Amino acid sequence: MTLRFGLPEFQNDPLFERLQGTYRAPEEKIVAEFLETLNPFYTSEKDQIRVRAGKWVEAVRTHKLSSLNVQSMLQVYPLSSERGRSIMSLAEALLRIPDSYTAGLLIRDKISELNWSATEAQVPIQLAGWGLEFLRKFILEKESKLLNRLSDPFILRVFKIGMQQVANQFILGTTIEKAIKRAEPSALRRYSYDMLGEGARTWEMAHRYKGAYLHAIETLKSADHLEAQSISVKLSALHPKYFVGHAEDVLKNLVPTLIEIAEAARSARLAMTIDAEEVARLELSLEVMDRVMNSESLKAWNGFGLAVQAYQKRMLPTLDWLCEKAQSYKMPLNVRLVKGAYWDTEIKLDQVAGLSDYALFTKKSATDISYLRGAQRIFEGEGHLRPQFATHNAFTISSVIAMAKGRRDYEFQRLQGMGEPLYQAVQKDYEIPCRIYAPVGEHQDLLAYLVRRLLENGANSSFVNKIYDADLAISSALDDPFQKFEKTQPSRNHNIPLPSHMYGDSRRNSKGFDMQDISGLRTLESEIQKVSLEKISVNSRHSQGERREIINPGDSKHVVGGIQECTLEDLENALELAHQNWESWEMTPASKRAEILEKASQLFEKNAPRLLGLLQCEGGKTLADAISELREAVDFCRYYANQAILDFENPTRLPGPTGEVNTISLRGRGVFACISPWNFPLAIFIGQVTAALASGNAVIAKPASQTPLIAAIAIELLHEAGVPQNILHFLPGKASLIGNMLVSDSRISGVVFTGSTKTAKHINAQLANRNGPLVPLIAETGGLNAMIVDSSALPEQVVDSVIISAFQSAGQRCSALRILYLQEDIYDTVMPMLIAAMKELKVGNPSRLESDLGPVIDKATCDEIEEYLTQNSKRIIARGSVPSDLQGSYIAPAIVKLSGIEELEKEVFGPVLHVAKFKARELDQVISQINEKGYGLTMGVMSRIESTISHIQKHAHVGNLYINRSMIGAVVGVQPFGGEGLSGTGPKAGGPFYLHRFAVERTFTDNITAMGGNPELLTLGEG
Repeated sequence: MTLRFGLPEFQNDPLFERLQGTYRAPEEKIVAEFLETLNPFYTSEKDQIRVRAGKWVEAVRTHKLSSLNVQSMLQVYPLSSERGRSIMSLAEALLRIPDSYTAGLLIRDKISELNWSATEAQVPIQLAGWGLEFLRKFILEKESKLLNRLSDPFILRVFKIGMQQVANQFILGTTIEKAIKRAEPSALRRYSYDMLGEGARTWEMAHRYKGAYLHAIETLKSADHLEAQSISVKLSALHPKYFVGHAEDVLKNLVPTLIEIAEAARSARLAMTIDAEEVARLELSLEVMDRVMNSESLKAWNGFGLAVQAYQKRMLPTLDWLCEKAQSYKMPLNVRLVKGAYWDTEIKLDQVAGLSDYALFTKKSATDISYLRGAQRIFEGEGHLRPQFATHNAFTISSVIAMAKGRRDYEFQRLQGMGEPLYQAVQKDYEIPCRIYAPVGEHQDLLAYLVRRLLENGANSSFVNKIYDADLAISSALDDPFQKFEKTQPSRNHNIPLPSHMYGDSRRNSKGFDMQDISGLRTLESEIQKVSLEKISVNSRHSQGERREIINPGDSKHVVGGIQECTLEDLENALELAHQNWESWEMTPASKRAEILEKASQLFEKNAPRLLGLLQCEGGKTLADAISELREAVDFCRYYANQAILDFENPTRLPGPTGEVNTISLRGRGVFACISPWNFPLAIFIGQVTAALASGNAVIAKPASQTPLIAAIAIELLHEAGVPQNILHFLPGKASLIGNMLVSDSRISGVVFTGSTKTAKHINAQLANRNGPLVPLIAETGGLNAMIVDSSALPEQVVDSVIISAFQSAGQRCSALRILYLQEDIYDTVMPMLIAAMKELKVGNPSRLESDLGPVIDKATCDEIEEYLTQNSKRIIARGSVPSDLQGSYIAPAIVKLSGIEELEKEVFGPVLHVAKFKARELDQVISQINEKGYGLTMGVMSRIESTISHIQKHAHVGNLYINRSMIGAVVGVQPFGGEGLSGTGPKAGGPFYLHRFAVERTFTDNITAMGGNPELLTLGEG
């Protein structure tokens, strides 16, 4: 069998290859090259650049801000302070909360714990501070009647007016008509209208955004000020799945839409710029742009353009690509050079993904240097690239002016509500146009998006913050990036470890694969094809000589190396060997056991193509899920290796009387039975086995009968790493035979099990009834996992998190979301978006990148879920679809409406989400109902109210609580995973206490005075 990802056919030219080659290149190398090119310019111009920029900073500091200006407020309540962040949290959430009760909770949450006095501020800010301080004291004194008072329409109206004032600083108008009326265009003041903030989650949203763009263009067409106006278009707003995995559909459906919008803009004599997106989407954006430029209807148009982010390491080859395309199509391109807006998010994403390096610069000074090198390159593209420099930095502006050498064919750009005094100062000296990037839309829709921009531009390291700080010397405020590299060589920010080193010296992060890097995906696809599954050999003694068929539910039947089920004789031999030899392994130093597990982790990564291919074929995993599972297995090896050294290598000395040594040590128990499930046939399997081995135990490993091949290869690699054959035994077979016999045998010193609660109870009963010592059962079982969403949550974030939590892996995760509690006040807002987003999920062959959902594990599981849905057909409010030509155990995702969790009798282990409403004041009742079901595995909370989050944390009986994110994907050592009640015995897998359960504790007491005195006491000296 050959697995194919269905990768898109992107352009294949040297510039595109260079673009890919610099994706994660070393930061120091790129910055050194930039400095080498820029230094001659800087050396000759630095004095004038600094003098000019310093003059503008002085002018800004003497400029009197309007009393209600947000910048004035941020000088009193900076974003680095709790007060500043509280104000922004109010601004981000308050206007979209429809009910007064939750709005009152948010207000109390953000103001009651802080001192709001602002005695040194301008009078309006002082008055606002006094009002907030009065309300704070009022809250503390009248806590019992607080919510009724805070929910008073007058108080809420006052607060919402205040937040609307914040919004008005950054939003030009709630409609394009209002924005045009408010705009003040002139020869030096231009506008680029941005119609929205967040991207589309559904096709309905995409069509609505397309309509908004076309309406704005038509409206601007009839306005008086046409020539210098433009519109900004966000590609992710025009397609709900703007990712590489869906590139084929993006290119099929988005390109014609973008051409239509571009034709309208050209007809209206407007420029159109494609906005920057996350760095992972760059290649896709360029491919879309190339196909649009190739349209006959747009030949010779000079109004098209792209925003390019300077914080990307691929900035320079991107500009080279744009220049080449502009020449090739004879179409001059506008280039809006920006610093970048998603820096903190991009850093986190690369760390979580375990990538080789970051796709962007980790130092602000490196981004500033990159920006100036980009400006230089844009000027070099004279006639092909039309320069537009978006910046609020005086040094950058001064440098660009120096680079221009008197040219006038360029412009600056700034955000609406930011940097106006600076550009007023600049334009007194230079009549260079400045374009205002002006968001247009409803406050409640745009403010969350714009607050993130404010946080970016208002951070302490930002020039926007420094320029108003009168205590900071002008030379320091200028923040000359060249000075940062005068005495030191370029390097990355060592305070931000590489993704592989994010855990410090304790262990290396597992190696990831970039799911948006087309070049890397092609290489991975080729490597998987080289180890085609027909050629996989399993050296286990339980592998068959002949080959057997397994059903790949995502495709058709394939012949692969089979696994023979073990016999009772095999079981007896394994038990006896393990029982006789386990002490030799237990006596092996923990550091040596750790060394073997570390080597195993390296072998797993070396054999990644082999394991990933089999996870897709035998396990029915999508590539993303397969990669995550392989990485989790690697993380288990390394984490437990490190924990073994920490906890098992040396005894821990305990305090006690002088003349006596007291220690406690952890030692292996004997032989552990490891019984793993099919839904994580590699990660959970390896997690169980390596935990037992690290603790000094022998292991009898019994994999799920549906996925024996993956387990067999994992065992083979552990043996290759150095785990003795007589210590680690592989026993595939039916649970009814092998499992029961294994658990009942008195030579088993402990059982670790992941699976159903029913089976865990059965195992527990078997252990209790057998002869011999009492032994531990370490069980992780299922859950009726809930997510609680109140009306302060951002709907787009809710939909994203719910879709991932409920439907990723076809819902076949223990941690998957089973019931969503939506506050009734936002039910009618969130549900249509959620239903539409679910219907967009593509069910298909898991080897294809375009597939969002693969199959469930087998036909029996498929039939069971379909039977449940048939029985509850009247409650189904939405159902996805399965392509008619798709053969296998595929299930269309479904949403089922319930009144509450009390109606959910059992866990439905598949892509089925239940939804229930709740009233804002019923939160305690909801928590109680969830607790009363007795499960306690995972829970999600989506809220902007810290007190609500804290309340749920205190009262929910749940093992893993996730706030404002998805509920799945626990990371080893970061989010130790496991439940309580009916969801497991604990301790948590991948946590600091897990190995302890695999061990016995032994205390050693030595009276050292018995052999003649107490040397420690006698040589102690006098204090």
